[in-house]
Amino acid sequence: MLRNPGFAEDRLKLAKSQTLQSMERRNDSTTSIERREFQRLLRGDRHFTTAATTKASLEAISRQDLIDFHDRYYYPSNFVLTVSGDFDTKQMLAKLEKALDGWPNRNTAIPDPPKPDFTPKPGVYVVNKKDANQGRVQMGHLGVAISNPDHLALEVMNGILGGNGFTSRIMERVRSDEGLAYSAASAFHAGTYYEGVFTVGFQSKSPSVAQAITLVTEEIERLRSTKVSAEELSTAIGHAVEALPTRFGTPGLKAAQFANDYFTKLPEDYWQKYSQRVTAITADEIQRVARKYLQPDKLAILAVGDVDTMLRGNPDRPQYSIAKLARDRGVVPIPLPDPLTMVYPAARP
Repeated sequence: MLRNPGFAEDRLKLAKSQTLQSMERRNDSTTSIERREFQRLLRGDRHFTTAATTKASLEAISRQDLIDFHDRYYYPSNFVLTVSGDFDTKQMLAKLEKALDGWPNRNTAIPDPPKPDFTPKPGVYVVNKKDANQGRVQMGHLGVAISNPDHLALEVMNGILGGNGFTSRIMERVRSDEGLAYSAASAFHAGTYYEGVFTVGFQSKSPSVAQAITLVTEEIERLRSTKVSAEELSTAIGHAVEALPTRFGTPGLKAAQFANDYFTKLPEDYWQKYSQRVTAITADEIQRVARKYLQPDKLAILAVGDVDTMLRGNPDRPQYSIAKLARDRGVVPIPLPDPLTMVYPAARP
């Protein structure tokens, strides 16, 4: 199948039809709207990760385009192939060599994916979905690449902030203390070819969206300004170390992990030294990376839902306001685009 795909015209026609039906529903779900618009806020709309397929671009794809794409990228030396299980290595290698025998290789190197050429604009952005009974919020800014030596300290720091479920500060503050969301979490993803992103996401009742956002920003500032406790640090380190075996819990997970490691060019001894490196992280180091890499002034905050209700807020908590969060930048509305042309009704600042 990999070597000699058919690319049958009827299958291509069916795939186009199914994709078109999915595109028609682009604006139906707050989840898909949030994902699309937040990516555009951080990466722009010209990067390959955000450039949207349109009806016209979909219909323009021909069978020959698929053949040409396959011919350019599918050959043995361009694959990362891993096998995990109970077998004799020499016999397995012989079988693989036989399976791939005669498949011509190419000498042309495939370039790395292009870096985004876009500078995000911090601020508060809203998308109106009048029928939504909750506001869906995503907030964040650009992060670091996996090559950054601080990425493990950031992993532990994020566990304390919002990555470790009920033991994290954001979950405790937003859900346990205030009851504003069923779940609230943060992530600090290290990118492979360029910087990843730092994000915080949650859903809350429309009137309490501003309060929940404010609490998250307060927790970000607290982590930057105050050293974490020994107990918090110990819990976060323990979580990271104890979660390590789950990466290799099944043959499938092992194969996927090692393929990804080869693809991302991790050092061969990365996992052997992982626990040692994580347990050496100190509270001072957590505060240092928090101050350096958590950047409240660069946050892009996106709220998708009933905008009027979110802007009015909770009359019993007038101190919390989306307008206050936006400050002098103002709240920026993002209109919904035509789902098939992806043309937006008005230019977004």
